[in-house]
Amino acid sequence: MSTFKHLSVETLASMMEGGSPVVVDIRDALSYQQGHIEDAQLLDNDSIQSFMGETDKSASVVVCCYHGNSSQSAAAFLCQQGFQDVYSLDGGFEGWRAAFPDRVSR
Repeated sequence: MSTFKHLSVETLASMMEGGSPVVVDIRDALSYQQGHIEDAQLLDNDSIQSFMGETDKSASVVVCCYHGNSSQSAAAFLCQQGFQDVYSLDGGFEGWRAAFPDRVSR
């Protein structure tokens, strides 16, 4: 079984330039609607089953929360479900917004 890795916001930005990691946001729906990392999808109790069924388990998956704490548990869970290349975003959405305010979607 794989384990998740930590990822800086700068490394995520580079990954997004060179490819298309799957970015999931585990914050609440209202926070997500108010702003999220570009192309991130909301991952919550309502969408987790379809996400796990529809997403390639070998895809790079980056989990984002508010500050990078809750995303670690979610990333570990995805690893337990068979995802092989999972990252927890250090600093979370707040770190992303501080570093890349022009790359926040609403």
